[in-house]
Amino acid sequence: MSDNIHLKYLVINRNDLLWGLAVNSVGSQKIGPGDPYPPTGHPSRYLFTEERGRVLQEYQLLYITEGKGYFRSKTVPHKVQLTRGSLFMLFPGEWHTYRPDPSTGWTEYWIGFNGALIETWDKIGFFTREHPVAQIGLHEDLVALYTEAIQTASEQASGFQQRLMGIVTHLLGDAIYYNRRETFSEINEQINLAKILISEQFRTITAEEVAARLCMGYSNFRKIFKEYTGFSPAKYIQEVRFSKVKEALTNSTLPVKQIAYEMGFDNYDYFFTAFRRITGMTPTAYRDITQGKTL
Repeated sequence: MSDNIHLKYLVINRNDLLWGLAVNSVGSQKIGPGDPYPPTGHPSRYLFTEERGRVLQEYQLLYITEGKGYFRSKTVPHKVQLTRGSLFMLFPGEWHTYRPDPSTGWTEYWIGFNGALIETWDKIGFFTREHPVAQIGLHEDLVALYTEAIQTASEQASGFQQRLMGIVTHLLGDAIYYNRRETFSEINEQINLAKILISEQFRTITAEEVAARLCMGYSNFRKIFKEYTGFSPAKYIQEVRFSKVKEALTNSTLPVKQIAYEMGFDNYDYFFTAFRRITGMTPTAYRDITQGKTL
């Protein structure tokens, strides 16, 4: 096998899958300009041609660190450009094809896996067939994780699948983190300023006032803020207020009503009802538990 190809194919047993994730394959390969693709050395179920493509029965996460090429699938039939720093996901049962540009070749890392955890994340929509490719740029820590996975799979010491699961979840978490960081790179500063304004003035500031301070229209600000944080601005302000209420209940002896008013809740009945809905208990019960007064 060429020194430019490092791959390992693994057998998964039932106990491995009970852990939540198990790795089927992991590897890296450097494809030179004009080299055949895929190269020899892979099991037949992994081989494919550019025209025919293939269908896998596992998830795979691939990372391109040099060169360029393209990807397409049943859900994304047009060619999507892959370049240095492209990360893309293959889904089980989904036809796909990809290859490096013959003029450049490429270097790719991949890891294939199955299990209940990735199936859950797939159903929730953390990873979608409609958007399988992310341009996240080059990150040394990602390459280090793939390299660590290859080494772990090669050694196959006792418990190696559990270690590989940790690497896969780290890779998937980083994939989301770097993708979102790139997606919101132009507005990171504005969103962080909004969060600082809310943190400093949560008692009185409104979502509309935050948008105005950022010189943004409220509708656009609300849309971007929710995409970035997962909360609408108004909901985020409320979450900050309730977080401060919880801190005060735990760390002070101030009356509950006083705490509510000081944290920006003018309507105590609304505060009481909302607190109980969020925590499942009254403010007094929450204080007793967090101050160790009840078991």
